[in-house]
Amino acid sequence: MRLKKILLIEDDTVLRENTAELLELSNYEVRTAANGKKGVQLAMEYLPDVIVCDIMMPELDGYGVLETLAEKNGTKRIPFIFLSAKTERKDVRKGMELGADDYLTKPFEEAELLGAIESRLAKMAILKEESAGKTRSEKSSHAWPKTIYDLKNHINDHGKEYGFGAGESIYREGMYSTTFYLVLKGIVKTHKLDSNGKELITGIYRPDDFFGFICFTGPTTPTEYATAMETTKLVGITTKEVKHLLERNHDLTMELMQFLSGNLSKTKEQLLEMAYGSVRRKTASTLLKFTEKLQKDPKGNLHVLRSDLAGVAGVATETLIRTLSSFKKEGLIQIEGRNLRIVDVDRLRRVD
Repeated sequence: MRLKKILLIEDDTVLRENTAELLELSNYEVRTAANGKKGVQLAMEYLPDVIVCDIMMPELDGYGVLETLAEKNGTKRIPFIFLSAKTERKDVRKGMELGADDYLTKPFEEAELLGAIESRLAKMAILKEESAGKTRSEKSSHAWPKTIYDLKNHINDHGKEYGFGAGESIYREGMYSTTFYLVLKGIVKTHKLDSNGKELITGIYRPDDFFGFICFTGPTTPTEYATAMETTKLVGITTKEVKHLLERNHDLTMELMQFLSGNLSKTKEQLLEMAYGSVRRKTASTLLKFTEKLQKDPKGNLHVLRSDLAGVAGVATETLIRTLSSFKKEGLIQIEGRNLRIVDVDRLRRVD
């Protein structure tokens, strides 16, 4: 019986050697890499059963390692465990949103690491046994996605990939479209233009979000625009195929309806705020929404166009800029050129 293979990517020499020794003594075959770039190369050559990876590393950080391996067919399904001294909730959340299976913080207990690895190996073994034990017809039935999670995996595995640069149009109002999209990388906004040509943003979509919900009963055209806010990678399938999947799975249909209902409720809340909220409250709420959606740079700055902020808030760009200036004077935010950083989240939430 072959030993299970572990790839350990860690730039701290002492920790790397000690952890590798622990894993070898626990009857695992271990390979190590001292930085993210070497780790990616070794993962593709070695094809381990589990990858344990630090976050803060030279050459390529742990987030970059996970994103790179997730894009490759040979490595995208390998269980991935982050091992890091970064303990803030936002760091843990970012790691899990990128697709990590677990996140352990340093210093860690030996049993904690071994337990995380054994759990992932057991899960993979169970899934493999269940798959091997099914008949051809059962496999065919199992292939149909049953949940939103399954649907995302189906689109990722079978869809067509698309790439867009910042500001590039994905589709336009009135343009014939038959594609249902899943965001793999980047940020997408959907927006409309009012009678005066002012842009109103109707949605912001980040990695693992759907967009492009168009009638599944026949050809139709979008009633809004979709634009990449930064370099963006999408994968999509036709609305005809989505209809085909929904017709064969009642549970998936109900789950998608609940998902869409949740999106509709959020949109209603945004519209009510745009209609009745004060400019200050709209601006504060919009800043907080973008904070949740966009990644910050190492200094905590947001890189977002003022026109995009104004589009979500439903106010004129000039009005938004004046409001941001008042927030800066009050010490709620800091502004340096196009960079914006929230200084006092609690006070910003209480703005009326």
